[in-house]
Amino acid sequence: MTKEYLYGHNSILIVAVLFVLIMLAQETGYRIGRHHQRRTDKDVKAQTNTIQAGTLGLLALILGFAFNISLQSYNNRSKSVINEANAISTALMRTHLLPAPFDSLTRTQLQQYIDLRLALSNTNYAMVKEQEALATKTEALQRSLWDLAVGAARLDPSPVTTGFFLTALNNLVIAHNERNALLIMHVPEVILYLLFVVFIMSGALIGYGSGLGQRRTTLPSALLSFMICLVVFIIIDLDRPVRGIVKVDQHSLERLKPD
Repeated sequence: MTKEYLYGHNSILIVAVLFVLIMLAQETGYRIGRHHQRRTDKDVKAQTNTIQAGTLGLLALILGFAFNISLQSYNNRSKSVINEANAISTALMRTHLLPAPFDSLTRTQLQQYIDLRLALSNTNYAMVKEQEALATKTEALQRSLWDLAVGAARLDPSPVTTGFFLTALNNLVIAHNERNALLIMHVPEVILYLLFVVFIMSGALIGYGSGLGQRRTTLPSALLSFMICLVVFIIIDLDRPVRGIVKVDQHSLERLKPD
């Protein structure tokens, strides 16, 4: 798998560096525009304004595309938590169908399983060892639950009792795998790089257009760059499931814990 550079860095730092680069591009564009001011006419200025509008339109398109991907990923992760909570809840209810002592043993282990899945929500991308340890414990607990289910099936082979629990346990494993897969999915970095390049070039064109004119609009262009940087920050924040400000709600899993 290709190593991604941006995903391992703080989102605030990324956006701050981006904003600085845009302002530098604007200043460079302005100086170039001032240098060519005397050799330009109204047609050149009109063409420059047209190019600026087209570039900003392209930027808006890429922003919308990237925002849609990150928002869809966030929604999918939220749904995966709900689906996994439903799978665990169903397995918990169906433990009552098992013969003793498998009913109480599976309920106890399912509660431990909930703790492990909630602990995953409190580990971020940088906590690699913690994530690996949680994954190992989760898989071991799944095998233990399956062994208990097999033991219960041997004691009571009825498809209406232990068969229902085995089906619920299988759905629990599927929900676990789907949630893990969605946690590592995010906006491809090539899209973010394209967004940054277009953004910086837009800043340079805005500065160039200001340099061709008689007066410079520094504050409005800086505010525009700042607002777009905020959108970029939200895109990156939504794309990071356990590190950002906007986090996936874990209430559906938390309500399964006994009072």
